[in-house]
Amino acid sequence: MTTNIAVIGECMIELSIKQDSTTRNFGGDTLNTSVYLSRLLTNKDFSIHYVTGLGTDPFSQEMLDSWQKEHISTDLVQRMADKMPGLYSIVTDEQGERSFYYWRNDAAAKFWLKTAETAKVSEQIAKCDYVYLSGISIAILDAESIVKLLALLKQVKANGGKVIFDNNFRPRLWSSFDLARSVYSDILSYTDIAFLTLDDEDLLWGKLPYEQVIERTKNFGVSEIVIKRGSDSCIIDSLEGRFEVPANKIAKEDVIDTTAAGDSFSAGYLAARLSGKTPSQSASQGHLVAGTVIQYRGAIIPLDATPKLIENL
Repeated sequence: MTTNIAVIGECMIELSIKQDSTTRNFGGDTLNTSVYLSRLLTNKDFSIHYVTGLGTDPFSQEMLDSWQKEHISTDLVQRMADKMPGLYSIVTDEQGERSFYYWRNDAAAKFWLKTAETAKVSEQIAKCDYVYLSGISIAILDAESIVKLLALLKQVKANGGKVIFDNNFRPRLWSSFDLARSVYSDILSYTDIAFLTLDDEDLLWGKLPYEQVIERTKNFGVSEIVIKRGSDSCIIDSLEGRFEVPANKIAKEDVIDTTAAGDSFSAGYLAARLSGKTPSQSASQGHLVAGTVIQYRGAIIPLDATPKLIENL
């Protein structure tokens, strides 16, 4: 029997500008996780469904084509004739410093819960075994859509599904910290597995030792908490106990681009966890994937460079 995973989020057009050179790609936190999750679970009984809104423009079609080549199902992607994907630009100066600029106020992904197809798509999501989303997946939505999303997550849980949440907090996407805390509290109350980056937690809730971050998150009812700490060891608190798993040591000169390091770690962890591995084994897989991704430029590395799911962890 196929296990269905719905991943909710936004993919944007990316313009990377370095001096006189401009390159175009596509990017998005949950999309990155979807790609690596799909690659790691190839030939297994899992189906990854990306959930978003796109336009009917050529850029949207390119996105769909690239996702399908990665064996990501696009049956839950809604096409909107009057909308387009959002756009962001990365400008790198002569010193190598990067600045980000965004154009996404009217992006199609913001409206996937406000169309004639919403009820049908939501009904399919509610039947999935797992639903994965991030703080960005929520932050781009308006108040009405957030209410609908929370109702959908409640239905997922009622149907026996599990919710996976990556905190990915971006202050510029929220009108206030109070609103963000309120919505995050609601989301965490439905969450089974939470991926937390401490910098984001500190920014949203105030700086605390990781032990207190874990306790706060457990108080929402989250049963499995994975704290991502970059090149430091990750910390897992689960029903099996609390574990600290060291990251792979990558030589400084081999680190090319840390884009998608956290997204790919989550994919590695989940792929192993959903394949029956322990939390510690799953963290080792996450470190392996993230450690490989940062040795290449861009969020999505070549297919043949992606580590395999280690069966004998």
